[in-house]
Amino acid sequence: MTSTAALPLPARTEVAVVGAGPTGLALAVTLAEAGIDFVLLDRQAEGANTSRAAVVHARTLEVLDELDPSGALSADLVGRGVPVSRFALRDGARPLAAVDFDGLPTAHPYALMVPQYETEAVLLHRLRALGGDVHRPYEVTAVAQDAEGATLTTSTGETLRAAHVVGADGMHSAVRAAAGIAFEGGSYGESFVLADVDLDWAPGPREVSLAFGAAGLTVIAPLPGGHYRIVATVAEAPAQPDLAFVRGLLDERVPGQAAVRELVWSSRFRIHHRVADRYRAGRLLLAGDAAHVHSPAGGQGMNTGIQDGYALGRALAVGDLDGYEAARRPVALRVVALTHRMTRVATTRNRILRAVRNTLLPVLARVPALRVRLATELAELNYR
Repeated sequence: MTSTAALPLPARTEVAVVGAGPTGLALAVTLAEAGIDFVLLDRQAEGANTSRAAVVHARTLEVLDELDPSGALSADLVGRGVPVSRFALRDGARPLAAVDFDGLPTAHPYALMVPQYETEAVLLHRLRALGGDVHRPYEVTAVAQDAEGATLTTSTGETLRAAHVVGADGMHSAVRAAAGIAFEGGSYGESFVLADVDLDWAPGPREVSLAFGAAGLTVIAPLPGGHYRIVATVAEAPAQPDLAFVRGLLDERVPGQAAVRELVWSSRFRIHHRVADRYRAGRLLLAGDAAHVHSPAGGQGMNTGIQDGYALGRALAVGDLDGYEAARRPVALRVVALTHRMTRVATTRNRILRAVRNTLLPVLARVPALRVRLATELAELNYR
């Protein structure tokens, strides 16, 4: 996915959005729909072409429908992905429980498995159809606010004056630093392996599998084109996991279930669980990973960010910025708590706790109300 390079910066705008990932794009589309003048900047020369986040949940698809009531926006994205109606929980290769989405009260009763670059491409297409675009590459190095507005300065010395500035610029947000907002929390000791592979997978492409084990959590999820996404916690992963490493990982954790033919892409990363103390400091606001980061368990991160972008765009349109933080920060706290619990339950090395987990999960999964509650939480439908 690419964007027009080096669009000249105007002298001023109503809203400057720093960061053109899914959060910034969703915010920009919302502002464009509302007729609010904005400038969307990104430090990268072009958009991402790796898959990174790979699941779009029901509530996010509902947001796309609200941004385009014709349904074309969500239909475009759904056409690029693989709808999956079940998350299966396993202890290694042994099934424990399942979370089903197909009975949820939504027009999108499934999780959509789709690479992040496709989500960004769909949002960018909508933005351009509304007359907007991304200004690249502009790295914001300073933000200073006063009573009348804020001034952004780029690494090349250009400036942009805005009434409001939104940091959608990730965990190491320059806008959050300029606002002096603390980012409290911690980090996980384990590293995470991320890999897209060509795979023969015994359970097949109609489910996402979350495999627990003494060695850590392993997620196997279908992607378009017959590929699968692997996410796994590893005590210390190599900087660039290779085919042999991924094969060994799956042979150990889901024995007899997976045969990896090809490694398409891989990465290693570390995960934090943090929430900004505030989402607003005067004219500076935060959204997405600039405001909250957490474990990838459940695939909540990008979804929460897109919903932040939409909510902030609506708040700017109606002049209710305090309402934005009041609505969205509790969501982030809840998501961080949920994903932290999921990660700790999945990765415990305590033999007794593993036995209790593996005994209780099948029992709890037979309670319909609990299954629906967890599916609703993962689909983020509680955050409407």
